[in-house]
Amino acid sequence: MADGSIGTPAQLRDPNYTPPLAKAVPLGIQHVLAMFVSNVTPAIIVAGAAGFGFGSNSPDFPELLYLIQMSMLFAGVATLLQTLTLGPVGAALPIVQGTSFAFLPIMIPLVAGKGVDALAALFGGVLIGGLFHAVLGLFIGRIRFALPPLVTGLVVTMIGLALVKVGIQYAAGGVPAIGTPEYGSLLNWSAALVVIIVTLGLKFFARGMLSISAVLLGLIVGYLYAMMMGMVTVEAIGNSWSRASAFALPVPFKYGIEFSAAAILGFCLMALVSAVETVGDVSGIARGGAGREATDKEIAGATYADGFGSALAGVFGGLPNTSFSQNVGLIAMTGVMSRHVVTIGALFLILCGLVPKVGAIIRTIPIEVLGGGVIVMFGMVVAAGISMLSDVDWNRRNMVIFAISLSIGLGLQLEPGAVQHLPDTLRILMTSGLLPAALIAIVLNLVLPHELASESTEEVSGGLSGQGRGSLPGE
Repeated sequence: MADGSIGTPAQLRDPNYTPPLAKAVPLGIQHVLAMFVSNVTPAIIVAGAAGFGFGSNSPDFPELLYLIQMSMLFAGVATLLQTLTLGPVGAALPIVQGTSFAFLPIMIPLVAGKGVDALAALFGGVLIGGLFHAVLGLFIGRIRFALPPLVTGLVVTMIGLALVKVGIQYAAGGVPAIGTPEYGSLLNWSAALVVIIVTLGLKFFARGMLSISAVLLGLIVGYLYAMMMGMVTVEAIGNSWSRASAFALPVPFKYGIEFSAAAILGFCLMALVSAVETVGDVSGIARGGAGREATDKEIAGATYADGFGSALAGVFGGLPNTSFSQNVGLIAMTGVMSRHVVTIGALFLILCGLVPKVGAIIRTIPIEVLGGGVIVMFGMVVAAGISMLSDVDWNRRNMVIFAISLSIGLGLQLEPGAVQHLPDTLRILMTSGLLPAALIAIVLNLVLPHELASESTEEVSGGLSGQGRGSLPGE
């Protein structure tokens, strides 16, 4: 609920209103707490997939610190583009940007087991994909028809399904521990379960900011539990803290730059989905915070900021950015529409990104503790996709589109060896599962007729054709 001492109802609905600083600062910090864990998690997962993440004992492990640092820094920079704007770039709305989960199914096969050497191609894809994303702002309104809830819901569900395996692996001890007696031990699982239990408890039984930042608080409790159980020591924390510098600027093209067809195509195609997600977030903020529809200028500006923010991140070793939906809910909860509140949060993120000691503490989190948080977060991604699919008219036509897209996409993800004879570029894109599923759904949705008789599906459904009758004409 909005606090009347912050401003009048009209002021609270005004994006240009600045609340008193004593109120604005904690409100801005709230936005950072709500997205902090989600923002740094993709960098940790990419490093783990490449082979220099938690528990890897890789000589490149310190590079994880830099990736975490860039996640914070460029989430802040991209958020400033949205709130303060730069010419047509930015929506001038309280939109919080953060590192996107959506690109992980593309990034993981690109870097899998290749170490730091894979990062040049990865960031080449981030750069070009970001510029392509920005160009989408010129005509985003005209392509939304090709990405209805059937397609976007399927894609978001596929993103979550692609990532839930990562959460289980982390909770059990991480990929480097697979095959050892410690993998899946009771100690490992107990740390993950503490995080899950605390997170669920706060989500369901707490209110306000305790509920909003439940994953962060769950990780903090899990971290303390891990210290009690000897999974992380005060000495290890002290060493990580002392080795990290107090201030560091980002380095352009730190890992070089390489333009890979697989990376570029993958990032550009996922930019389409990310752009539509941003349109939804902008619309949600305008409706929930200001009680109106978003303007075309705001939607285009938000898309430009998404793209240019991601491209800039790619130059310095950051991952793609997108608008964060959880912060849309936070605006609805507080009733404060001020973009300047979010600007304060962005400045706090930038400060964290320029202080490697913050990343040094994050780096000491046991992977099992992080696994508990990741299980919750990626499970919520699947749930969000299913929620989007609830808006679909489940007639037989849409059931067939969904069935074929999910079957091929998830099947290729689970059995990557089925396309081992394809060229490397195609193999990487196909085994992501996400892109083939999205492309099939988009094409079928555009070309299939809008009516499908019941007998057309009965023979392949094995009696499980579902109870939803949709709204086919004449039914």
